[in-house]
Amino acid sequence: MAKILIVDDEINIIKTLSSILQDEDHIVYSARKGDEAIEFLRMNDVDLAILDVWLPDVDGIDLLERIKSLYQDVAVIMISGHGSIDIAVKSTKLGAYDFIQKPLAMERVITSVNNALEHMRLRKENIKLRKEFHVDDEMIGDSMKIVEIREIIDTAAKTNARVFITGDSGTGKELVARAIYYRSRRSDRPFVKVNCAAIPNELIESELFGHEKGAFTGAITRRMGKFEVANKGTMFLDEICDMSASAQSKVLRVLQENQFERVGGNETITVDVRVIAATNVDVKKAVEEGTFREDLYYRLNVIPIHMPTLAERMEDFPLLVNYFLERFSEEHGIGLKQIDDDGMKELGRHSWPGNVRELKNVIERLSIMVPGEVIIRDDIRKHMEAYDYDDFMTKDISSLRRAREEFEKDFIIKVLKKNDKNVTGAAKELGIERTNLHRKIKQYNINIDKI
Repeated sequence: MAKILIVDDEINIIKTLSSILQDEDHIVYSARKGDEAIEFLRMNDVDLAILDVWLPDVDGIDLLERIKSLYQDVAVIMISGHGSIDIAVKSTKLGAYDFIQKPLAMERVITSVNNALEHMRLRKENIKLRKEFHVDDEMIGDSMKIVEIREIIDTAAKTNARVFITGDSGTGKELVARAIYYRSRRSDRPFVKVNCAAIPNELIESELFGHEKGAFTGAITRRMGKFEVANKGTMFLDEICDMSASAQSKVLRVLQENQFERVGGNETITVDVRVIAATNVDVKKAVEEGTFREDLYYRLNVIPIHMPTLAERMEDFPLLVNYFLERFSEEHGIGLKQIDDDGMKELGRHSWPGNVRELKNVIERLSIMVPGEVIIRDDIRKHMEAYDYDDFMTKDISSLRRAREEFEKDFIIKVLKKNDKNVTGAAKELGIERTNLHRKIKQYNINIDKI
């Protein structure tokens, strides 16, 4: 649900657009003059403005420029019955997301509105992430391996070269990707992450490249893919070795030609996207076994970065522990804890198969659950036994796919509860088509009545 302001002096246009957008569950306001629109924006929060080029009191292009200078978080779509290429180009240069000519095709309007809102959501998310950028994102540690990785990050960030990050789960591959992005010339553009392991094979191409209306069952409108959203920015393809062979082929084409077509479409779309990929599997073995394309591997592996396990950089262990103690003391508003020498030795005996991520979770748990200022060996044994990573990995959840399915089922149930069992509302929040959600409900034997 978004708040949308329509600025047009034609009452029929306002009524038609309002009706369509309200059917999409948006809150719609209207203004018939430019000054009226500015006054409304001054008093109210708005996500998107739809502006007519010709207004009775001001030029729509001038109004666009004024809105973008005063309210940068408001997306703008221009509409006109007397448009020209020059006006469309000027609108785009001044910050308009799209330019649509009258008579308005409602499907085109809905698609443009959805895409503009998604674009602004990502922009706000990136701004928020920059504000929340923690020191641990800078790779805490003084070990030789971490110093070398920092140097590679600094070198890679100055270029548009592709980066391939390998390493076990929990070693910090995404932190490296974000560190490169934040230091790059594209840091003011979108950073779009796609977890290839979390998306079913039948949906990965639609997720990456978008789809046209009617491309498959449930494709009720045109949808923009992640590559379009990431245009001029950075795409992080996490767990890329889990991507289907068909999707690998299309990603290779994007890397070679910067072009693709939406699923079910014929229009060739050109994009400029920097790709950073990551995986926790042995890529060379995957290439040998034929599950990952060799040509795609070489296209991605321009700048390779291998993340060491925590066991391979234990000289950084005390620094990491003390940093997390300080961080969680501040985050949770609790007193700063210390771990005594015996406690540190006890932590050092653990194999840490979950790497830095597991250490972070353990220190957070100890910071919260131990009441005293000093954490001792018995505290650590007690809370480590409460959740043992090695036991977790050998239980019934025996594979990545099973773990992903269990997580997806639980997450769907939580979202359905949040939306009072309303499938349509839950599907919108999950970002999938209603028919796809029904399929997953059936697949996971979710009884909505018993939620």
